[in-house]
Amino acid sequence: MNDTLAGWLQILLLVLALALTFRPLGDHIARVLTGTRHTKTERLIYRAAGVHGDIDQTWPVYLRGVLAFSLVSTLFLYGFLRVQNLLPLSLGRGAVTPDLSFNTAASFVTNTNWQSYAGESTMGHLVQMAGLAVQNFVSAAVGISVLAALLRGFTRQSTGRVGNFWVDLTRIVVRLLLPLSFVFAIVLVASGVIQNFHGFHDVTTLAGGHQSIPGGPVASQEAIKELGTNGGGFYNANSAHPFENPTALTNLIEIYLLLVIAVCLPRTFGVLVGDRRQGYAVIAVMALLWAASVALVTANELHSVSSTAGHAAGGMAEGKEQRFGIWSSALFAVSTTLTSCGAVNSAHDSYTPGGGGMTIFNMMLGEIAPGGTGSGLYGILILAVVAVFVAGLMVGRTPEYLGKKLRGREMKFASLYLLTTPLTVLVGAGLAMAFPGPRAAMLNTGPHGFSEVLYAFASGANNNGSAFAGLSADTVWYNTALGLVMLIGRFLPMVFVLALAGSLAGQQPVPVTAGTLPTHRPQFVGLLTGVILIVVGLTYFPALALGPLAEGLH
Repeated sequence: MNDTLAGWLQILLLVLALALTFRPLGDHIARVLTGTRHTKTERLIYRAAGVHGDIDQTWPVYLRGVLAFSLVSTLFLYGFLRVQNLLPLSLGRGAVTPDLSFNTAASFVTNTNWQSYAGESTMGHLVQMAGLAVQNFVSAAVGISVLAALLRGFTRQSTGRVGNFWVDLTRIVVRLLLPLSFVFAIVLVASGVIQNFHGFHDVTTLAGGHQSIPGGPVASQEAIKELGTNGGGFYNANSAHPFENPTALTNLIEIYLLLVIAVCLPRTFGVLVGDRRQGYAVIAVMALLWAASVALVTANELHSVSSTAGHAAGGMAEGKEQRFGIWSSALFAVSTTLTSCGAVNSAHDSYTPGGGGMTIFNMMLGEIAPGGTGSGLYGILILAVVAVFVAGLMVGRTPEYLGKKLRGREMKFASLYLLTTPLTVLVGAGLAMAFPGPRAAMLNTGPHGFSEVLYAFASGANNNGSAFAGLSADTVWYNTALGLVMLIGRFLPMVFVLALAGSLAGQQPVPVTAGTLPTHRPQFVGLLTGVILIVVGLTYFPALALGPLAEGLH
């Protein structure tokens, strides 16, 4: 079978698997978010935490729960890393430095999973399991919880209450993430991913050299790493490492896992608002952006015009894992940068200017196609609000979306949401280029070096976590700056999402009239896609022109 046929078959298999999952998993998540009964396990958790599971919260109270839980998680993980040398299963690893501990704690609590360290040589097994993997579960659940509050804002009326954060968090972990992770961890073990408590094994290579091979509880962390769009690898090579991703089958499974929840959430959206067509319109936009990005990145990597040698060889193999090849590498790269996952099976730094530039652009779109667990859908719904407002201005009507008026208050929250991430990315990258210390960490000069810095801040602010490589990021400046960028990029937008949810929940629904914009038709799909590309994409055009576009022209 030639590479082209194999590439098309894996894309078709992936799309088919996601399509078959769309309805049952989307409906299950809807039941999780709307159920009124609590399981025994959940009641025990509420009792231990002092939570009243049947009391809904206003959006400020819900927000305080999100921020308080995340603050405690950050402090706990920071402390855990600082005392690693005193813990069992540390494998002789020392305490993590203060700046790296802050960066790592901020990274995993914000669902970013940026790693300025090599996992197998820095973290012991207990920290990997009880520290990092736990945050993989709860940080993903926080994103879905915030989405649940926004969806209630669209469906509730004349109330300021948007749900109970502690109930949402618990249910999402217990009823969704844990069961799916358990099942797929077994699937990964059966497919060759390792799962043990071994330390290092010294082996003699075929060339007669000596090498230490690290083991560990990899499959259990790998499943939630992808499923929760986390992306932090047990090993430094991430999903290019044969212990994390040994075969073409596991590669396809991992791509499926990092997409599946975010792809199914539009179905949940349609079910909860009582109009499944709304969910189909949203997933159509996501699919268009994803398919376009897959086509562009794959074409750039297969038919490079920026490298004579690469073009003669039929594609750019540098930086690609030979077990997967160009098609699988491009598919993984697009899927991970259009979600907030950040797992990688190839070196994005080695991509062509067009292919690498697209991975940066994917993150700059806000990672909404399909985006992270929860964050992808609430991001595209904010853009849908903007699209409806733009359409209302065109026809001179007060815009309405899903029966709720979009007044000045709602549009302020949406606008602040859209401005937060670009401001964070561009200011961070600008400061890095302004000071000699951060510039010295660039291993490349010119446009490519700038692309590495731009990628780092786009990845951090959008809570992706992948890296362009070529940047020595384990410095006090970068650990601190990127840690702050991750925290701002995660929690400040959540403030505006929850404020919008409370504002919408307090309204009375307005009746549908002949002047109401239909938001389930192909015309709206085209309008929303255009708004995403123009309002969000063009914000970064000057920065992209200095990086990958300049490199491609050169």
